[in-house]
Amino acid sequence: MTVAHTDDSSADRRSLHERIAADLRDEIMSGDLPPGAALPSTAQLKTRFDASNATIQKALQVLKDERLVVGRAGASVTVREHRQRTMRPASYMAPAPPGKPYRWLTEATKHGTTAHSVLLDVGEVQPPADVSAALNLPEGGTAVLRQQLLTIDDEPVELVKSYYPLEIAEGTAITSRRKIKGGTPALLAELGFPPRLSVDRVSARVPTQEQYQALRLPSDLPVLRTLRVVHSDADRPIEATVMVKAGHLYELRYEFTPS
Repeated sequence: MTVAHTDDSSADRRSLHERIAADLRDEIMSGDLPPGAALPSTAQLKTRFDASNATIQKALQVLKDERLVVGRAGASVTVREHRQRTMRPASYMAPAPPGKPYRWLTEATKHGTTAHSVLLDVGEVQPPADVSAALNLPEGGTAVLRQQLLTIDDEPVELVKSYYPLEIAEGTAITSRRKIKGGTPALLAELGFPPRLSVDRVSARVPTQEQYQALRLPSDLPVLRTLRVVHSDADRPIEATVMVKAGHLYELRYEFTPS
């Protein structure tokens, strides 16, 4: 006689309130619960998930901490109006016109928001291995790092670390501890290195301590990490940027045609 084995290795070992929050989060992010919509009542959620009142409240608090929903005393819990912003990388690849702000800031303000960039650090560093490989740096080679934090309506959106080969950056405004008018794409074009091609590698990762603090993340939900390598003429890499944003608040939109 064969004894049946129950393999629970794939069972969801999260607590019930985390599982409830995960299901509701998915409905919010997919649009089943659109911006401004009221979540089901506590009584409805208790029935649906066979959970206690305390468990439902813990699940809702998770979503509040993640800035996906808002709740007020005596009122239903509702989905935030800007639950998930869509970022279109192609819209801010080109250099900004003379005298105009960095394209990321321009695109962000099109949605009625206030966008800012805060320059955190500038210096010569040894980049991460994937960045070094992208810039074709020798082993142990260094690059100029410009690190900034992008915010929308005073909320941190993206931690950005841009790396530049020394032979391009030395003696230019890239090495100065001040913002570059129009952004580095405009400056690189002026220096004779116009951006011709950008290649993105996007992955989901558990946030590092630095990312967790800078983005004011409420939990260890995955972040979206984009490694963007910008090439100029003759396929020369002129910039490698690591961009990190909260995965539950932002999505990336790419448009392309069959090649």
